[in-house]
Amino acid sequence: MLVYIHGLNSSSRSFKANRLRERLDPHPVVAVDYPAHRPADAVAVLSDFFATLLAHGEGVEPAVVGSSMGGFYGQYLARRFRFSHLFMINPALTPWSLFLEHVGEVMTTADGERYRVSEALIESTRPYGIADPCDGTPSTLFLERGDEVIDSRIAERIYAGCGRLMVWDGGDHTFQHLDEAIETIRDHLDGLERTRS
Repeated sequence: MLVYIHGLNSSSRSFKANRLRERLDPHPVVAVDYPAHRPADAVAVLSDFFATLLAHGEGVEPAVVGSSMGGFYGQYLARRFRFSHLFMINPALTPWSLFLEHVGEVMTTADGERYRVSEALIESTRPYGIADPCDGTPSTLFLERGDEVIDSRIAERIYAGCGRLMVWDGGDHTFQHLDEAIETIRDHLDGLERTRS
């Protein structure tokens, strides 16, 4: 099973979520809706989801894909729940620096909720950062150097010694190499299937 964690202002019905479902069939893909712009609530909703999933999953550890802010939350949750692998697409690993230039802006989520980016909101992301990701958590990062929202060098530096980095020149924050990333994810899911059969 694959769980997809969407990015800021997105939803479980995003292009990436639908593409993962389409391309990874017959592997089950579940996308979770959660309030990515409210960190404490986001972690609570996602924690409840994974606690329930793992309690009823007969010992099956899901693979997880987090995009942008979904990658940020994914790396936090990977230290609290059993994931077979954490995949991150253009992850926002330091949102407290990323959002500074947007203080005062009003944003709208995919579900139509409007909110203002404040310093308090930015600071509320800090408790969910990971000081040292090199703890053995299996992780793969899919990065595009042309990402206009997040500097890919941040993730490259943070995970240089402990994650698998797949980096492409060009691209953008929407991520143009999704199909290539999906093939890597499929290889992992196929491998899990073989070990269980």
